[in-house]
Amino acid sequence: MSTARKPSIVVLGAGFGGLELTTLLSEAMGDAIDVTLIDKSDAFIFGFSKLDVMFGLKAPEAVRLPYKSYAKPGVRLLKRTVTAIDPERRRANTDDGVFDADYLIVALGADYDFDATPGLSGTNEFYSVAGAERLRDVLPTFKKGRAMVGVCGAPYKCPPAPSECVLMLHDYLMRQGVREACEISLVLPLGSPVPPSPDTSKALLAAFAERGIRFIPSRRVASVDNTRNVAVLDDGTEMPFDLFLGVPKHRVPPVVLESGMAENGWIPVNPRTLETKYENVYAVGDGANTGTPKAGVFAEGAARAVATALIAKLRQSGSGTLYDGFGTCYIEFGGGRIGKVEVDFFSGPVPTGNYFEPSVALRADKEKFGSSRRSRWFGS
Repeated sequence: MSTARKPSIVVLGAGFGGLELTTLLSEAMGDAIDVTLIDKSDAFIFGFSKLDVMFGLKAPEAVRLPYKSYAKPGVRLLKRTVTAIDPERRRANTDDGVFDADYLIVALGADYDFDATPGLSGTNEFYSVAGAERLRDVLPTFKKGRAMVGVCGAPYKCPPAPSECVLMLHDYLMRQGVREACEISLVLPLGSPVPPSPDTSKALLAAFAERGIRFIPSRRVASVDNTRNVAVLDDGTEMPFDLFLGVPKHRVPPVVLESGMAENGWIPVNPRTLETKYENVYAVGDGANTGTPKAGVFAEGAARAVATALIAKLRQSGSGTLYDGFGTCYIEFGGGRIGKVEVDFFSGPVPTGNYFEPSVALRADKEKFGSSRRSRWFGS
């Protein structure tokens, strides 16, 4: 590395991982380094905000955090679409320029593979912002019949979200005065709603039973027949529906697949250091195969580990801290109450989860989680 110029770090993706990583680098190194953060969008949106938009609790514009508000010493955030990644050369091609790096971090998240589930693109999904916005207009037209939340593959982002969706749908239909005329089902490829925390899963199953929500575990939606309004599960079972709310199969974006970095749809990494098989190339967030859930708080934890490693290398002293695989997830139980689960993936021989009963008080915790990051990254 030449001493005549600043070390260059290129971060692809300004989600939880990219925002936290570049914030930490800026705090530690300031203008001593040259950090470029690249994202194709013009705003950040918390994943949990999509449910708020879908059920009409918040307007789409109210949950957008414009990237133009992100200003950190030593970091420039550019709106670009990444068109190619060369991990050997640590180079990213975009629709407006080529970026070479001493250190390259891929944090482009998980994409949705609609083609993996025939018929899915012809119906509703709530995992994209556009899908949530469309459903905001579709839901008021649903007044009777069978509603189904169907997950098309695992792993998927925010494991509790489908459970939250059916509970919030119950509340929504109650507010509309049509709940008695509707059935709600949840099809999940997992054996329980939150496998690392049996207590959380037990509480969710009790909430489903109390509200008359049917839970079908260890099954995924294999295809959707929109002419007959039938979802076909992976065991051949057919489930008719009047309203289908899908969770698409996930994988890394096509540009990552084309780079050769991925195996079986995800980027292999050392789960504690986030290093890929390429020198000075890291992957954090939903696209990295760490064994932890694909959720923002885990991307944030991985970013902290990578930041400490980079800072140690740049300062040529000390060493980085390992990714601890710990994260806190808030779960909407409906009725204004929120539960919480703290999950630890790496401390013991098996992952463990510490469950906190749903309460109205925990809503303040969740709001603080969002506001603290909004303030930290965007100064608002």
